[in-house]
Amino acid sequence: MSDNILIYDTLSGAKVKFEPLREGAVGMYSCGPTTYNYPHLGNGRPMVVFDTIRRYLMYRGYDVTYVSNFTDVDDKIIDRAASEGDSPEDLSRRYIKECYNAMDTLGVKRADVHPLVSEHIPEIIAFVDALVKKDLAYPMDGDVYYSVAGFPEYGKLSKRDREELMDGARVDVDHRKRDAADFALWKKAKEGEPFWDSPWGPGRPGWHIECSAMSHKYLGESFDIHGGGADLIFPHHENEIAQSEGRFGKPMAKYWVHNGFITVNQEKMSKSEGNFFLLNEILEDFDGQVARFYLLSVHYSSPLDYDTEKLVVAQRGLERLKNAARAASAVVGPPDKPLPPNPAEADDEASRLFFAEIEKADEQFHGAMNDDFNTALAFAALFDMSRAINGYLGAPAPNTAVLRKALERFLTLAGVLGFDLLASDKNQGDDASLIPALNQLIKDLGGVSGAGDGDNGDGVEEKMRILLALRQEFRSAKDYAKADKIRDGLKALNLVVEDAAQGARWHKA
Repeated sequence: MSDNILIYDTLSGAKVKFEPLREGAVGMYSCGPTTYNYPHLGNGRPMVVFDTIRRYLMYRGYDVTYVSNFTDVDDKIIDRAASEGDSPEDLSRRYIKECYNAMDTLGVKRADVHPLVSEHIPEIIAFVDALVKKDLAYPMDGDVYYSVAGFPEYGKLSKRDREELMDGARVDVDHRKRDAADFALWKKAKEGEPFWDSPWGPGRPGWHIECSAMSHKYLGESFDIHGGGADLIFPHHENEIAQSEGRFGKPMAKYWVHNGFITVNQEKMSKSEGNFFLLNEILEDFDGQVARFYLLSVHYSSPLDYDTEKLVVAQRGLERLKNAARAASAVVGPPDKPLPPNPAEADDEASRLFFAEIEKADEQFHGAMNDDFNTALAFAALFDMSRAINGYLGAPAPNTAVLRKALERFLTLAGVLGFDLLASDKNQGDDASLIPALNQLIKDLGGVSGAGDGDNGDGVEEKMRILLALRQEFRSAKDYAKADKIRDGLKALNLVVEDAAQGARWHKA
């Protein structure tokens, strides 16, 4: 297996070897949401995708500086605030908080910097002024426009010709512009809108200039990875390239990485079409880790069709991985127990074959992630690991040290994708809703050694330990009616008990 990472670069249109500008370090920028509404699933995908890429690069030993902005100055924010009788600043801050909440639930680590447009106005003004002085931008009655004619490479990212650029440019109709494709860098203030003083009069930034200014401040004139949704290729990223490369005369980013659309019935999810789904609504019904699993279930560049059943499938898949981790953890004990120097060399054939399966899956995982961060194939490797672990647990005498070494590797690789397989689900009841029913089941078996009154405040794991111990007592005493009562009671709670050579284990159905 090669240790090289291949990455698909939208600009070159090819999968290329990843070689950062500075050895051992990576500068990475992704475009965040415009904060005028609750984040939707389409916002969640790039959050998770670029978090995962960042995690893998860090796992591979790179020192990653990650920047992801929030657009808090925009026409949509101003219009929404006016309709709600709120200030643009307060409205935007409220939805930024909602974005952070969604990120936390999805297991998205905070970026090193989450810059806001409103906090970088001096940098934006300086950037626009530099473009004006280079004759790449021109003031016009309080507005400032970028002159596309001054940047001959305009269109190189989106691969659009001149006619397509005219048709597709997201610009206001303004006959004062020198060219129809010219776009606003600075907008003259209108009555009632937020504004800042500038050399061209009071106004506010255009949409595209913010990312050029903020990426330059935190990552420099050139950096390694610029990411975002495929919908940003044109005009947003095309315009960023024109601004940054026009000013500095060097590539803005070495690699341009874009995640595919979320679709609904094969049509792009969008607010304008009214077919979007808010993350907070989805996360009321599904755990954040399940939503993350779903968002990573296909390659990041492929379209991902939204369907509740796909989330159910993701839930089942994640539970399979968790069940294997829990079962192995129950056998190997606490992680701080000392291990032999090389448990992979256990002298029994079953252990050698088992660890060979783990190493093969480990290699497949790294091969998948090295090949343009293919999380779909990385999941396949994790499922291979889980099957190997479950098979080994069914062996007559599994080697605990070998099993623990395999479990550590399994948990580490799952963690690279952002999953803690031994953590409780957070909004599938967080298991807390099971406790009253488990308490009642224990009480129904009262008077039996070890049962207690079931009201000692312990969590689900301890309740299940008591019930499985009771079940074993009943089975040993050939009181199969009571043993079956435990099994059936747990089944009604969607908890499954499985008997193995080393004892009973449980998992969610």
